[in-house]
Amino acid sequence: MTTASATGDVGITSLTARAVLFDMDGTLVDSTAVVEQVWTAFAAENGMDARAIIATGHGVRAEDTMLRHGPTGFDVVAGADRLFDLELAAVDGIVPIPGARAFVESLPAASIALVTSARRALALRRLEIADVPAPNVVVTAADVERGKPAPDCYLLAAELLGIDPADAIVFEDAEAGIAAGLAAGMRTVVVGSHESETTRGLPRIRDYRDVTVTVHDAAPDAPDPRPSFTIALPL
Repeated sequence: MTTASATGDVGITSLTARAVLFDMDGTLVDSTAVVEQVWTAFAAENGMDARAIIATGHGVRAEDTMLRHGPTGFDVVAGADRLFDLELAAVDGIVPIPGARAFVESLPAASIALVTSARRALALRRLEIADVPAPNVVVTAADVERGKPAPDCYLLAAELLGIDPADAIVFEDAEAGIAAGLAAGMRTVVVGSHESETTRGLPRIRDYRDVTVTVHDAAPDAPDPRPSFTIALPL
C-alpha cells in the first residue's frame, strides 16, 4: 500500500508481514570497502581479475565466485579458507547501515532471520563490530546446496521460522540476493543504490532511519500466536 503524506511530497509504502529476512553485508552492515579491499588482495595473490570479481561477486558465495573467476584447477576449498582468514582480520571501516540497530530491535525477535552468503563466524563478527543485534535464526552459505541467486537460503530461513514465504519480507542490497528473495516468492526491499531490471518496481530505502514498525498482537484464538507487523517505508 502506498499513501501520500499530508504535504503531498513524500510517500510511504506499507508492508504487513510475519517475518523479516535480512542479508548482512550492505544491508545491515556497511562493509563494502572492506570486502573490496580483501578481494583485491586475494585476487592479486591468485592471479584473478579483481575488477571482474567486484563487479559480479557482491552477495554471492565465495566458493561460487572462485569457481567463476579462478584459474583452471584452482583449489576452491583452500581459497575459501584463505579468504575467510583475510576477511575475519579486516575490521577497520565496518559500520552499521544507519538505523539498522533500532529497526532490528523494533521487530519481534522470533520473526527475524539473517540470510547471508558469508560464513557464520564472519557474519556474527561483523554484526558485533557494527553493534547490530544478530537474529536467533542465521542461515549461511554452508547451510544450503545452492547459494544466492538461488532461493534456497531464503526458503530455508522461512522454514526455520515456520513462516509461509508469502508472509516474509526480504531486505537486500545486491543483485544476487534480490533475485534470491524474489525467486523465493517473498516481497523484497532494496537497500541502497543498486539498480537493474530485477529491481524495477521494487520498494527501496537508503537506510533505516525513517523506517517505522507497528506490531499487531495476534488474536487469542489465532492459529499462529506470533504477532504480525506493518513496516512503513519512506519513498
